[in-house]
Amino acid sequence: STPKPSSAASDVYKRQGIDCAMIRFKLGEQIEKKQFSEGRRITVQEVATATGINRMTLSKILNQRGYSTGTEIVDKLCGYFNCSVDEILEYTSSNSTDDQQKI
Repeated sequence: STPKPSSAASDVYKRQGIDCAMIRFKLGEQIEKKQFSEGRRITVQEVATATGINRMTLSKILNQRGYSTGTEIVDKLCGYFNCSVDEILEYTSSNSTDDQQKI
């Protein structure tokens, strides 16, 4: 299995024996999938304009591990990418035998 990227906070939790479960956004994967299917580049600004989601929020979703947001954002992303919630979000648990569990 491929090791997961580590953050300082998760390292502290692991040393203390606390599970570092979190929800991971798969926004990058959805952008890549849409780019492939449409045969063109999709920018964060384009997603922001089409969904009404602030570009900075999308940037944080893409770049900040463990970023948390509300269901309204998830709903807008699912609508834009025409996908289900499990194609946008993924539950990961450090104590799971299966490192990545879809919700």
